[in-house]
Amino acid sequence: MSDAFKQQREADEAAMRPRYAIALHGGAGAINPNMDDAEENAKRDALNEALQAGVAILEAGGSSLDAVEAAVGVLEDSPEFNAGRGAVYTADTEHEFDAAVMDGRTLGAGAVAAIQRVRHPVTLARQIMQRTEHILLAGPGAEALAEAWGLERPPAEWFHTDKRLEQLKRAQAKHIVGRDHDQVLTSDDDGKKYGTVGCVALDEAGNLAAATSTGGLTNKTPGRVGDTPIIGAGTYADNATCAVSCTGTGEQFMRHVAAYRVAALMEMKDLSLREAAEQVIHHRLEKGDGGLIAVSRNGLIAMPYNSAGMYRAAADAHGHREVRIWET
Repeated sequence: MSDAFKQQREADEAAMRPRYAIALHGGAGAINPNMDDAEENAKRDALNEALQAGVAILEAGGSSLDAVEAAVGVLEDSPEFNAGRGAVYTADTEHEFDAAVMDGRTLGAGAVAAIQRVRHPVTLARQIMQRTEHILLAGPGAEALAEAWGLERPPAEWFHTDKRLEQLKRAQAKHIVGRDHDQVLTSDDDGKKYGTVGCVALDEAGNLAAATSTGGLTNKTPGRVGDTPIIGAGTYADNATCAVSCTGTGEQFMRHVAAYRVAALMEMKDLSLREAAEQVIHHRLEKGDGGLIAVSRNGLIAMPYNSAGMYRAAADAHGHREVRIWET
């Protein structure tokens, strides 16, 4: 591609780009299509609330980093998803959280792993990015910074939900580690669901950002870390290409460096966002592994998944807005 052609294409993309674009997810899997109306409405309401939190910031000219942190923060406070309040339990009947944030403008990133009693792990991840020379901090070291910086640290019972405790009991009775709402962990689901939450956004300055947060696996060994805080695996953002947040079988997303692979396919193979995202989800990963959300530098959105459903929502300044669980 000649430099002149590339410059012209970039100018055309900038002219068509919406002032902002945002997408978020609350997990993917074999989500029960027969869930009762109250449960479905609660999840849709939480997705709507998170989407609106991000949209409000972007509409006001705020940054993509502020938008993704705000949206994920809403989902961390919701008992409907496996992050923050309502997260699954470890084998020791504790909660351990992973989270990450990445700034597409600078390639700066911050992440936390296996932390406890931090209301908003996504905020701690961002603070690590902005206030330290590190990217990933784990356990007590990260918790000490949360304490020193005055971040909210509720008591352990604040994160408790009866549903998650019942899942732990079922998992321990069957001697398994469960991916959020495995069929064997709940009586009303007929398949696997992955409750990681995440958000990606493009702001009016053309900057991309991504954020992801999770409680991990039911009955997981304490200290287990998934793909969420691994930059390039579960979370990635680069203004040259796209921002990505993944949800699913963490070990699979790590093996395939899934989030970065989307960006790499766009940069090195000149694929569109949709082509790159679908290549990763449908051709690199195995059926049922999960999904991802992504937004490109020109404001296009992709939300592919290879499971039965994915809790997801998206909006842009051109008037597009959707909140979905299944295909329809």
